[in-house]
Amino acid sequence: MHITMIGGGYVGLVSGACLAAFGASVTIIENDPSRLDCLLKGEIPIFEPGLKDLITTQQQAKRLAFSQDLPAALRKSQAVFIAVGTPTRRGSGHADLSYIYTAARTIAQNAVHDLLVVTKSTVPVGTGQQVAEILRATRPDITFHIASNPEFLREGNAIADFMHPDRVIIGLENSTSPSRALLEKLYAPLTTPENKLIFMGLESAELAKYAANAFLAMKVTFINEMSDLCEATGGNIADVTKAMGLDPRISPHFLQPGPGYGGSCFPKDTQALATTARHAGAPTQLIETTIAANNARKHRLAERILHLAGEQITSCTIAVLGLTFKANTDDMREAPALTILPLLHEAGATLRVYDPQGMAGAQALLPANITYCSTPLLATKQADILLILTEWPEFMDLTPQQLEGSMKGRLIIDYRALWADRTWEDTNFTYHTVGNYSASPACATQPK
Repeated sequence: MHITMIGGGYVGLVSGACLAAFGASVTIIENDPSRLDCLLKGEIPIFEPGLKDLITTQQQAKRLAFSQDLPAALRKSQAVFIAVGTPTRRGSGHADLSYIYTAARTIAQNAVHDLLVVTKSTVPVGTGQQVAEILRATRPDITFHIASNPEFLREGNAIADFMHPDRVIIGLENSTSPSRALLEKLYAPLTTPENKLIFMGLESAELAKYAANAFLAMKVTFINEMSDLCEATGGNIADVTKAMGLDPRISPHFLQPGPGYGGSCFPKDTQALATTARHAGAPTQLIETTIAANNARKHRLAERILHLAGEQITSCTIAVLGLTFKANTDDMREAPALTILPLLHEAGATLRVYDPQGMAGAQALLPANITYCSTPLLATKQADILLILTEWPEFMDLTPQQLEGSMKGRLIIDYRALWADRTWEDTNFTYHTVGNYSASPACATQPK
């Protein structure tokens, strides 16, 4: 089976490479000349563990190719997947579907035989029907079958998520569509021994993706609010989350308090779902509140740092470990660092930062005179405060002894609770994390 994947971004690259590993012959269409040039040279423009090796293996097996020649790819394809971006439309909260619609028109204009057109991008409910209308209005002489196949990939774990999914959601226009057999063949490795394919209507599939991400975002925001309550009442969020997570109805996943969610999915998808719901006359109050609470949290945690630094903030050097919204990705989109660090910089702090993958992307998004360091320890040199914003595993290797020899001050603010299990009483450091910290002025330890 040959398929075409339109879009060489995160979803397109991971999905295309994994479907090739399942046995399909895949051509990924990328229209950005610089991005295509990178891919043709064997360079992967995103960081995702294992992706470069997977792509190389599938290219060597002649199952994966990159091109900008859509007509040639469509001539030999039975199915074409649309995996283009759907960013938030500025000022409205709506998903920008212009790339989806452009892809649909381009497919129709270049199709030479009947095709299955699958939306892989995350799109609001009703988009599949709009794609169908564009295709059929543009080329009434060709039969287009329409499907929705939303991705459920976690950045940093995307290949395992695709190869060993909890479920594969496929929405079809009708239950008798011939597309079902084709998609079952494409995903054949996932039908045995347990069939992971779940078929439903187009609208249900589109809603399922948004609903899942919005619920997880709500779970993150809920535990952050419980963390604040623990701080106000003397509780310990680690104990609370352990007790909650042991309930199988809740599970421990996404119950780690932190500086708020970010990335390419949760912020965009919650906004789009809330906007869609309002326009449909069925507003989602829980999601609206989740969005507001998450935005407020980032500002509140910046204010906490300013409170701890006190009047010395203008002469304070803050070492920041972690810039990306989570570990094992280079994604800076909606990262808490993009809210917190400008507020610290505006207050007069000097910032020295390190991130294993995010510094190149961060430089275009953060204030100009931030110092980017080549190692975590170098970032802490002569720092008054150490701030941890991302849970990169390599940060665990830093010892109190190393920090004592590098830092000038003795205040650590760990918003990921990476070092919460360490015993700090025998060190000279004052250690703060979320969920068991008292915000009273008496606890505002000043940096040396």
